[in-house]
Amino acid sequence: MVRYSSIQVVECTHSPYIRPQTILYEEDGIAKRWDMIKVHDSVAVLLYHVEMQHYVVVKQFRPAVYVNAHLYRGEEMDGYMYELCAGLVDKPGKSVEQIACEEVLEECGYAITPSMLEPIGVFHSATGISGSKQNMFFARITQAHQRHAGGGVEGECIEVVHLPLQQARSFITDGRIPKTIGLGYALHWSVEKIKDGCD
Repeated sequence: MVRYSSIQVVECTHSPYIRPQTILYEEDGIAKRWDMIKVHDSVAVLLYHVEMQHYVVVKQFRPAVYVNAHLYRGEEMDGYMYELCAGLVDKPGKSVEQIACEEVLEECGYAITPSMLEPIGVFHSATGISGSKQNMFFARITQAHQRHAGGGVEGECIEVVHLPLQQARSFITDGRIPKTIGLGYALHWSVEKIKDGCD
């Protein structure tokens, strides 16, 4: 659990994950400038446990969400977000499918293979500041795929959450539940697919 009294906001002078840049360009004869942050692309996976009829998602503390909400907007929230299992595309020589499978094992504890991944889509996020690309997948799992309890690696504090299929629609539309756009879309895509009998 986060010790909120330990949170400080300081200037970022160096980061292995982001790099501020300025783009100079011309459009319709007008010289323009745009500031951006160079970041890694990412992968994300929505898991559906066939036997339990539950989605497997993750919940973790997001400092930027907390600071924006609590310090800058004056909103009461704890900064913990419901999200898809996800990770950065930062491993040279590995496909996005391989990276996705590694993230599923690390964060959620299930061993899956690239052949189990069904593409949901490829999306660009934060188009005004980074334009990073995310490959989003869906995978069906059973208890036989579980290897450990999940939770992440290297100091990650990730909670594995089971969301019943029957509660997915209300979860998507409940604005009081802090969730990412990607999770909302993936759940909507999947619920429609399963409810239509295409599972």
